[in-house]
Amino acid sequence: MSQVTAFFGELSLGWIAVGLVGQALFSARFIVQWLASEWARRSVVPRAFWYLSVAGGAVLFAYACHRRDPVFILGQGFGLFVYARNLQLLWRARPGPGGNAAASDHQ
Repeated sequence: MSQVTAFFGELSLGWIAVGLVGQALFSARFIVQWLASEWARRSVVPRAFWYLSVAGGAVLFAYACHRRDPVFILGQGFGLFVYARNLQLLWRARPGPGGNAAASDHQ
């Protein structure tokens, strides 16, 4: 156990778990995108990709803040802006009752 502590420093196991959960959420988006593309037989970015991006990015941002890592904080912070903006664009493009929107293709 002392080798693990030496490697991770003062980072608690709880924060290591938070970081791993965030990374798992963030990585899951690629699996979702790949499976959606395989199913559609074309490249698509499903809505779930952006939700997983926000969830994973938010958890990793909290982890980065705890670590006080400015590079990690800036990277995740900018990414969160991009993911949220994509969701906003998808919400705006939602078809109304009986309507049709091009963005509904990517759900």
